Amino acid sequence: MEVMTANILIVDDQEYNVSLLERILGRAGFKNVYSTMDSLQVGRLLTEVNPDVILLDLHMPGMDGLATLRMIREQSDPDHYLPVLMLTADMTTEAKQQGLQAGVNDFLTKPYDRTEVILRITNLLRTRFLHNQLQHHNNLLEEKVRERTEELEQAQVEILQLLGRAAEYRDDMTGQHTQRVGALSGQIAERLGLSEQEVHMIRTAAPLHDIGKIGIPDHILLKPGRFEPHEFERMKLHTSIGSSILEGSSFRLLKVARLIAESHHEKWDGSGYPQGLKGEEIPLEARIVALADFYDALTHERPYKRAWTREETVAEIEAQRGKHFDPQLVDMFIQLIEEQ
Repeated sequence: MEVMTANILIVDDQEYNVSLLERILGRAGFKNVYSTMDSLQVGRLLTEVNPDVILLDLHMPGMDGLATLRMIREQSDPDHYLPVLMLTADMTTEAKQQGLQAGVNDFLTKPYDRTEVILRITNLLRTRFLHNQLQHHNNLLEEKVRERTEELEQAQVEILQLLGRAAEYRDDMTGQHTQRVGALSGQIAERLGLSEQEVHMIRTAAPLHDIGKIGIPDHILLKPGRFEPHEFERMKLHTSIGSSILEGSSFRLLKVARLIAESHHEKWDGSGYPQGLKGEEIPLEARIVALADFYDALTHERPYKRAWTREETVAEIEAQRGKHFDPQLVDMFIQLIEEQ
């Protein structure tokens, strides 16, 4: 029986009392009974014995039972139920109240009644084992919830990556532009000193910046030359389309993706679209992705343009400082590019 193999620690300064309890417990079938007559040894025995229940005398020289009990509670994990049975001949109301306040679970009155000793210890041990089983069950549930949450988060990230790739394949058959923009956006966010979670959000959401291109006709999206005014107006709708596609989600990641999709063509001076936001009215996430998108688009070849050199692109970004781009981001970004 599990109760009979429990570790029992007796703490009493009277040798007779210790011997008596050891005999009672031994005859009842308890196999692991430990004892000490020095309360100062209890801290060490907590680790060595790992007791399932402690029988603690109230009145002892040196460190009395209440002080010992407070030390036990301080050293014990509050999530692990460790019952303490107070041994005393002093059953006054004041003594009981002091014991209960210190964390006593039950009392044994001297002189001991053998049956009462066994019943009280057995009840406390059964409570401890049930508590431990419940704690173990809760830990398993928490672990399953954590694993499931991680799976859902990973699935969410993968879906976003696939959506971003689907949009990008409309005008970039390699599908790499979105991933490069995501990686570069993450580097910018990291350089800004944003939290690890914020950096992850931006890096993961950035590839969806052009998801709204799904709704732009091919004859406009794939046009090799400059857009006519009416074509450009139609092209600008990809920001609003992207926002609509991602709208309504309760997930933080998709909310960030929506902000980026909607606002990554806004400009610092207010001349951008779709809302003409200005300065810090533009979400920081969108300002970061706008810079990363601009840099990657210019430095890579497309059917309608050659690839610019890094120097040409950096010069253009510097020229757009305070116009297209956030001045602080430009300074930081140029430093980042030069280091690379």
